[in-house]
Amino acid sequence: MTNLITRQQHSALAGHERLDGGLAFPGVEELPGIRTLIRESWQRSAGFKADPDSPGAPLALDLEELEDYRRQHPLATIMPVIHKLLVQPSHDSGLLVAVGDEVGRLLWVEGDPAMQRRAEGMMFVPGADWSEATVGTSAPGTALALGRGIQISGAEHYQRSVHPWSCTAVPFHDPDSGAVLGVVDITGTDSAVAPHTLSLVEATVAAAQAQLRVERLQLAAELARKPVRRRQQASASRPPRAEGKEGSLYRNSLQLLGRDQALLSIGGRTVALSARHSEILALLSAHPEGLTAEQLCLQLYPGDGSTMTLRAEMVRLRKILQQLNPEAVPGSRPYRLAMDLVPDSNQVLNCLQRGAHRIALEIYRGAVLPRSEAPGIVELRARVSGLLREAVLTDGSAESLLRYAELPEARNDAGVRLAALKLLPPRSPRRAAVVADLERLEAELSA
Repeated sequence: MTNLITRQQHSALAGHERLDGGLAFPGVEELPGIRTLIRESWQRSAGFKADPDSPGAPLALDLEELEDYRRQHPLATIMPVIHKLLVQPSHDSGLLVAVGDEVGRLLWVEGDPAMQRRAEGMMFVPGADWSEATVGTSAPGTALALGRGIQISGAEHYQRSVHPWSCTAVPFHDPDSGAVLGVVDITGTDSAVAPHTLSLVEATVAAAQAQLRVERLQLAAELARKPVRRRQQASASRPPRAEGKEGSLYRNSLQLLGRDQALLSIGGRTVALSARHSEILALLSAHPEGLTAEQLCLQLYPGDGSTMTLRAEMVRLRKILQQLNPEAVPGSRPYRLAMDLVPDSNQVLNCLQRGAHRIALEIYRGAVLPRSEAPGIVELRARVSGLLREAVLTDGSAESLLRYAELPEARNDAGVRLAALKLLPPRSPRRAAVVADLERLEAELSA
């Protein structure tokens, strides 16, 4: 194992000599001995214009912003599990334990005090941005980009200032929706990439996800035992973005992908919306600054929409949201959401923006409200679907392309299948199915 790591380090160091200030990158075939996932990550890093000579990561959250954000984040509630299983054993082991959010910003960095002081030199500190788009290849950022656990050793890091370090990271998924909530990382010397370390972090993440699920079930049972009036009064008296237990367990979400009727989840309670109410909340979540009645009508109705009809729909929607949570009732003049709401379509767009097309593909379950003819929804649907297809065609592996080809909207997409065929090895047994699909499409076109 040690000899293998040494060979990988020599190959990675040789590859770094061929980087041109991060602006150019030699072809894959010119970098023998470097793992495929490292080569591909370096290529993405170069595409993001990440600087391999940067001394450290930039600070994305100042102290005040960080404290407020951590209190609100769903991962705050599982930190006791992380402490017990990872942080406490690492205090005298020369290791650091970091927990970051879904876009790669570190929220907690704890462990060996001496290593914490050393890590400050490369800005491996709470509030720093360790996404792949910002610092290039690193375990936290690349694990999020790939959507799976990975280990990065020494010179495999894109930034040269990180070469003395090695790390293991595993994404943290929401136990209910499957969305990525963040990442758990162990950083240190060679022991941070020992074979058992990845299994340890994966087991810790699984335990923390299970704990989060249990706490949500307990909270749901507790809320169910309270009289409705008392729950509504308590909720109405609570200020927006409350810091209580309920707010830290959940991300209020709107599931639009592959569904004709959206699912709205607020504080652990989920309701299925009508098609029209699904469209309204989708449009308002896409315009956090708010929309006037006239603007919302233009985006909601294919022909000439009546503001009177819209107001009637808003009255019905408000009644539904009032029962779910009074804080969720939209404001008016303009119509605007009163609380943060995260649509799954926005998660896909955010992932694509930072180059994490694999995670985007994992979240994407189909087109946005596929049967809706509302002009604003049609535009949003085309944007999400088009950007995902472009990202998969530009940066996707054969596996990503074939997974995309399984989507209903890609059933007749010859371009995606041709791209996959170019990347599949000549002896791959999967080539036959791709060729058969292309022959089917050609026959249908000829007919």
